Amino acid sequence: MAKLFFRYGTMGSGKSLDLLKVAYNYEENGLTSIILTSKVDDRYGMNKVQSRTGIKRNAIGIDSETNIYEIIEYKKDIIGDKIGCILVDEVQFFQKHHIQELVDIVDILNIPVICYGLRSDFRLEPFESIKFLMGIADEIEEIKTICSECTKKKAIVNARFDKDGHITTTGDVIDIGGNDKYRALCRKCFNKLKNNN
Repeated sequence: MAKLFFRYGTMGSGKSLDLLKVAYNYEENGLTSIILTSKVDDRYGMNKVQSRTGIKRNAIGIDSETNIYEIIEYKKDIIGDKIGCILVDEVQFFQKHHIQELVDIVDILNIPVICYGLRSDFRLEPFESIKFLMGIADEIEEIKTICSECTKKKAIVNARFDKDGHITTTGDVIDIGGNDKYRALCRKCFNKLKNNN
């Protein structure tokens, strides 16, 4: 029976690398994996999923108007039972209706869906789509990494830094960037650095 999975972690925890590994494993066993990603994140180019290690794959870019269910239903008509799973990168940028479409892919088309993304933004607030996904996912797993400051505790915060190197908790929720803007921190280091600003 197909399931809806949500695998979350901070930036730099290896979410995209895990997605690419899963795609490879399915394909090694003769099945197709369909990779979806948000068009919002264009750091590595449009319609691509790329790990910080440099490994990358083409993907189907999703914007706010896209109907994911219709895309996958069409692909299933062509490929049939060779679709092993749907892999979703940057799911925090998806809309609530996209999450429902992913649920329908699992429940109606009987195709497993594995979503990867951030649990919360730089203000420690959950993304709207993630609140819905966490409430409806069959399985939730954390992909862990260490705090980039103390290197002793698990990172749980995606801290955003301004041009002067200080933590900021204001600004647009979506501000695409990598190590130039964000660092994964434990809560203790986040609060210490924030209070030292």
